[in-house]
Amino acid sequence: MRDLKIPEQRHPEKAHRPDNAQPRKPKWIRVKAPTGEGYNATKRIMREHNLATVCEEAACPNAGECWSQGHATMMIMGEVCTRACTFCNIATGKPPEDLDPFEPGRVADAVQKLGLNHVVITSVDRDDIEDGGAEHFAQTIRAIRHRSPGTTIEILTPDFIRCDPSVLKIVTDAKPDVFNHNLETVPGLYPEVRPGARYFHSLRLLQRVKELDPEIFTKSGIMVGLGEDRQAVMQVMEDMRAADIDFLTIGQYLQPTPKHHAVDRFVTPEEFEQYEKAAYGKGFLMVSATPLTRSSYHAGDDFAQLRENRLAKLARA
Repeated sequence: MRDLKIPEQRHPEKAHRPDNAQPRKPKWIRVKAPTGEGYNATKRIMREHNLATVCEEAACPNAGECWSQGHATMMIMGEVCTRACTFCNIATGKPPEDLDPFEPGRVADAVQKLGLNHVVITSVDRDDIEDGGAEHFAQTIRAIRHRSPGTTIEILTPDFIRCDPSVLKIVTDAKPDVFNHNLETVPGLYPEVRPGARYFHSLRLLQRVKELDPEIFTKSGIMVGLGEDRQAVMQVMEDMRAADIDFLTIGQYLQPTPKHHAVDRFVTPEEFEQYEKAAYGKGFLMVSATPLTRSSYHAGDDFAQLRENRLAKLARA
């Protein structure tokens, strides 16, 4: 039995890799340790419902802040991912279990107990399942709608690269409010950073979401500090806008362990401001670009602003 708390067992494919130095974080990256009753209450609800969170599994630096406010990004379909991205801290390998048919109900119950106005649901990649977990996502969306009809739902999905293209419609027919799929990095770094994925497949996936249901907001994000240059980031923005993506997130890559991809550099807050200004200039409805930006960080507030920006754009048209 694997112990996912032990790095060598959590990431067996990385155990043979040489260590990469982990540079000291600059002052603008450091965050407070998670404490407080709000944090503990959120953790208690997650454990009572036997739910995994990407906040914990991916070692998100914002977990303390978000959990103290009752916000947690729930990760469905297990704790073991079939991919082995070199930046990611989620455990990798062959998932030991089938999908849990009761999980959508537990997620919906937790959302109701937390009283969430906006929820983010993500997952591991499940290449071992024929539809990649598309129906499981749809069932989770429907369960939340039933229990909390006023809650807006954002999903952060796998790329479904090994599935029949028709599975995407299973998810869009469940009508999430936001469909997010992260490109993660620039195309030139895919062989090293996302070896199991394909840049243009991920881009096309988001474009197809808009074709299937133009009312769904689409969202994607990248990390910087992996070795990309500014020109490559600008081209990713152009590619995203060509695919009609509404919302862009850009955050600093942080190296989880010495076996993970090295941090190339820490991008300054001023550079993030420049990226945000450039992205708005290219036509994104919403942009979040800061060192600590993550896909679900302040997602509820950002969604409210995103909706407002769409209405303003329609009024100007």
